[in-house]
Amino acid sequence: MYEVTSGEREIGGKTIETFKREIYNCNILEVEAGTNGYQGGDTGHGSRTYIRIQDMGGTDIEVRPTHDYTGDEDGVVIALGGDAELTTIIEALRFITQVLDDQRREIR
Repeated sequence: MYEVTSGEREIGGKTIETFKREIYNCNILEVEAGTNGYQGGDTGHGSRTYIRIQDMGGTDIEVRPTHDYTGDEDGVVIALGGDAELTTIIEALRFITQVLDDQRREIR
């Protein structure tokens, strides 16, 4: 079994509860996610969602922003190399999805 810890992050002036854990294979990822759920509309209504994936050791990972035609950042590319990285990113994304889905349901 793995340890899940909770914390708080301030995102765009709103405090949200987050949950994080480490994922082990030949590499180690730490993943953290949280949301304050639906708030009734766009960002002005206050909904915030936070996702963090961090190499904690031995992960072949490349992260870079993407840009729109004006040069503004509009996304992110995450590229991983290796079998262990495939396994840990799948587990990380499952954890992120579960946290956000659980919080979305609880906050309503």
